[in-house]
Amino acid sequence: MSHDHILIVDFGSQVTQLIARRVRESGVYSEVWPFHSVTKDRVDAFAPRGIILSGGPASVTEENSPRAPEFLFDYGLPILGICYGQQTMCEQLGGKVEGSDHKEFGRAFVAVKKPCALFDGVWSADTEAEVWMSHGDRVTKLPNGFDIMAASNNAPFAVVANESRKLYGVQF
Repeated sequence: MSHDHILIVDFGSQVTQLIARRVRESGVYSEVWPFHSVTKDRVDAFAPRGIILSGGPASVTEENSPRAPEFLFDYGLPILGICYGQQTMCEQLGGKVEGSDHKEFGRAFVAVKKPCALFDGVWSADTEAEVWMSHGDRVTKLPNGFDIMAASNNAPFAVVANESRKLYGVQF
């Protein structure tokens, strides 16, 4: 393939196909692979420019819940974890995820705390942005090297980033 493409690792989100469609509407080819089918050989052959970890119905706090293949985090590609994708990335890299008494579903507002490559051309620091939340669990401790880029009332780690490793996570 001679053009850029994105790998979407599917954890069972209801909106994974919508994510893929939006990526394709941006002129970037994408493929959706179930999390359990992702191998280093397949990723090497596909040669994506970035990876998206989808949301999903499982809880990272449950034993035997789905996980991202560990090699992805050291692959050197930009990774965007969305909802469950953010949670499993943070948990796998040494952070902590817990169930919350304040489940969020619906419109929410995040306060953008810092500039971030993920926000370029979209959001500015010290502004507020409207998002759609749908989660019961939340990150409560960040892995080493991650910073809080945006927060909401019920999701203090609404957007997190390790910019040096190009790892990003959003809880919406």
